[in-house]
Amino acid sequence: MTDETTFLTPAAFRKLTEELEQLTTEGREEIEERIAEARSHGDLKENAEYDAAKNAQGMMEARIRQVTHLLENAEVRKVEDTGRVEVGSVVTVIDADGDEVEYLVAPKENKVPGIALASPTSPLGEALLGASVDDDVSFDAPAGTFTVRVVSVRPFED
Repeated sequence: MTDETTFLTPAAFRKLTEELEQLTTEGREEIEERIAEARSHGDLKENAEYDAAKNAQGMMEARIRQVTHLLENAEVRKVEDTGRVEVGSVVTVIDADGDEVEYLVAPKENKVPGIALASPTSPLGEALLGASVDDDVSFDAPAGTFTVRVVSVRPFED
């Protein structure tokens, strides 16, 4: 992967594709209707409803550009079971307090309910990359240095 490339699970790719479809069809239609309705109220200089609709349109178009860029530069693949943590792995760790936490090591676009996310560029995600079961992994975070033990590694299944 290059700096421009973003790892996406097949599920994340589908989700982003659906979001882009919704934004470029129904989303744009809804914004056009809002703008037309606001225009019908008269003077555009003092029309807060018009300003709000135009602002929403700008934010939506920015999201369309962002999602389009992500999809055009995505590396979509399933992760192989290598026994080592890689981007796309689900890792279970135990922290110093004995708490067990499961993480998906992947960029934020892959977020799924029920699994914490460790970005591969975050201190934890970076430290986990390449680790295997029973490895102790230390990382520096704003609150200090932490160590976790890897108790399981598996590919993400969607």
